[in-house]
Amino acid sequence: MIGPPREVTAALRCPMCYVGFTRIGGSLRCAAGHAFDIARQGYVNLLGSSSGDTAAMVADRAAFLAAGHYAPLASLVAEWAAGCADGLVVDAGAGTGYYLGAVLRARPSHGLALDVSAVALRRAARVDPRVGAVVWDVWRPWPVAEHAAAVVVNVFAPRNGAEFHRVLRPDGTLIVVTPADDHLAELSGLLAVDPRKAERLASTLASFELVRSESLRYPMALVEDDVRRVLGMGPTAFHARPVTPAAGTVTASFQVSAYRPA
Repeated sequence: MIGPPREVTAALRCPMCYVGFTRIGGSLRCAAGHAFDIARQGYVNLLGSSSGDTAAMVADRAAFLAAGHYAPLASLVAEWAAGCADGLVVDAGAGTGYYLGAVLRARPSHGLALDVSAVALRRAARVDPRVGAVVWDVWRPWPVAEHAAAVVVNVFAPRNGAEFHRVLRPDGTLIVVTPADDHLAELSGLLAVDPRKAERLASTLASFELVRSESLRYPMALVEDDVRRVLGMGPTAFHARPVTPAAGTVTASFQVSAYRPA
């Protein structure tokens, strides 16, 4: 069946009135009569609009990830998630669903992919039949029931600490991935770096307790198409890049952290 599986639909709430949904034909309807159609690609747009990643950005990201350059990161996130409590996994800022797919292959759960880009969610909806994909701005209060999630995953995406805390169960786990200072260091002249990211992360997650943190760093051998794609798949894509660096070795460097609600 195309669209969110029953287990994911049960966790969703109407963004208009916060009432639960019932699936009727090709749409989700709440008791108050609000209805949201399920797109033929399988996602549901509860936001009423779509922005974020463009089709070109999504294509670059899908091709770069398919080449396996971030596979060690996906494996580490999946390994950590596999050891968490059973239950729904919410990927906040899921993009194409690459990391959510890896997590679900490691644990018997259903997954909810939240992202503002409908283009990206067309792919996320197909990564696993247990995934429900919903267009939503994760900066806003989520259309998800309180304490509905056993795990929340956040990889290179906006961090809404209040919603992380509200949606997670008391025994739940938040897994956050941020780029380290030397991530893609060889391309630093073309990528924006936030010098205050550690400070911002600590402030955003003040209602959580850090239980585990690990650095992951390795070299990536990139051909010219890989370099073009890694520049094109993120915010840098919105700015002109007159020169694309040649192929070579580029550093992948991440900080992976796990938190529990305080």
